[in-house]
Amino acid sequence: MNLKNILTIVGVSATTALVSVFGYSKLMQNQYGSIQEPGKIPANYAGFFGNNNSPASNTDFTSACVTATPAVVHIKTKIKAKQITNNTPQQKNPFGDMFGGDLFDQFFNGPRVQTIPEQRASGSGVIISEDGLIVTNNHVVNGADEITITLTNKKTYKATVVGTDPSSDLAVLKIEEKNLPYLLYGNSDDAKLGQWVLAIGYPLNLDVTVTAGIVSAKSRSININEKQSSTPVESFIQTDAAVNPGNSGGALVNTNGELIGINSAIASPTGSYAGYSYAIPVNIVKKVVNDIIKFGTVQRAFIGISYPNEGMSDEDKAKLGIKDVDGVYVMETPVGGAANLAGIKKGDVVTKINGVKVTTGPELVEQVARYKPGDKITITYLRDGKENTANVTLKNKVGNTDVVKNQSIIESLGAELENVDKKIAAANDISGGVLVKKIKDGLLKATKMQDGFVITSVDDQEIKNLDDLKKALKDAKGNTVRLMGIYPGFQGTYAYPLTLSGE
Repeated sequence: MNLKNILTIVGVSATTALVSVFGYSKLMQNQYGSIQEPGKIPANYAGFFGNNNSPASNTDFTSACVTATPAVVHIKTKIKAKQITNNTPQQKNPFGDMFGGDLFDQFFNGPRVQTIPEQRASGSGVIISEDGLIVTNNHVVNGADEITITLTNKKTYKATVVGTDPSSDLAVLKIEEKNLPYLLYGNSDDAKLGQWVLAIGYPLNLDVTVTAGIVSAKSRSININEKQSSTPVESFIQTDAAVNPGNSGGALVNTNGELIGINSAIASPTGSYAGYSYAIPVNIVKKVVNDIIKFGTVQRAFIGISYPNEGMSDEDKAKLGIKDVDGVYVMETPVGGAANLAGIKKGDVVTKINGVKVTTGPELVEQVARYKPGDKITITYLRDGKENTANVTLKNKVGNTDVVKNQSIIESLGAELENVDKKIAAANDISGGVLVKKIKDGLLKATKMQDGFVITSVDDQEIKNLDDLKKALKDAKGNTVRLMGIYPGFQGTYAYPLTLSGE
């Protein structure tokens, strides 16, 4: 083969290769769309360049840290040792049929006394006034017999509980001191995705600790508050600032040193930080704190609709006829509720609360949580594709607009109670108890308990008198407890579940 032929073959091959590459690129361009064009900026970058939004800009956290850390405190709690009596039968008497059972029932099914040792725990809190008001999580102080506050200057104080709100997992404490450093409220509505934030607290029993991260999501619901309330309020700010056990109740601040959230929970398979932490928005915190200080309890407003759970599958939605919409789909509006009275119906889609756009249930809950019963709001909703507006008067949990009173837990039971007579106790082989003399309107009415019942234990904790009953109900870990006791003169032990919120 001569040189001319070789050159011809090389030329043909090169031309074929170039044509193939050009043709393939055109085919891919037609199939998958165009590549980025130099100089063309997509709509989502509008306003980004030229407005001091340089990706390389530096952020200094030192001023925010110096400002905020003196106002974040270490909370230590103690629950005293106690004895509980378990009256639940653990096994069947094997000799009952043969011998009648009285003696052997006492052996096999008699009360068992168990001692729970003293418990200690710790968390964080944020000073919000110069005279010693502190906000923290309800789960940090729930059930505590003693609460000790330690400041960054190592001074310690005994704290009292001003009030709690299990629904939002918030509590307000008070120490007796003046001229304390405190954090200014920011505006959690202004928090933006990607914004730098600082988490400040006392994790793992360390001294005051600061971690940094960004806001990674807003209006998150992780269904954690339903463990302590039947009406949970969740619309968390999600961040990737490292938060560990002990950070609960601490501060989430912006780079101006303003409080924008109370750190409350982490998402973790191990119990320690694994990448995501959650804070209660300060705009909810302000409302809860103000209500507790003014009324002694939170004035929670209800809009009166039910909506799909965030995790509902597409299959379940299809069965219920729920459509995927840009808003909150209304599944039900109970008769007499605020939304029902305003004409909102099943199938409507709520898109705004007082002009603020809502697209998910947690966003709707966050907006409504800022109001109290009796407040009038406007709800924008879609029906058959048409936008409508309704004026709604919010109600409380019992369906009216009255101020909710801060009843003691004993008063909320709605019954005449007294310590059981010593003779009755001796005759029925009990060490004490609380006699339910007469049931009126209140929480006990829903239990089907009868007049004359003697409460001897709450969740296996022995009850000898009214003080024991008050403390056991106040320290209850969940929203439902089990009352156990006897009817004097009758055999057997009876149990009644009691829902503490009455909902």
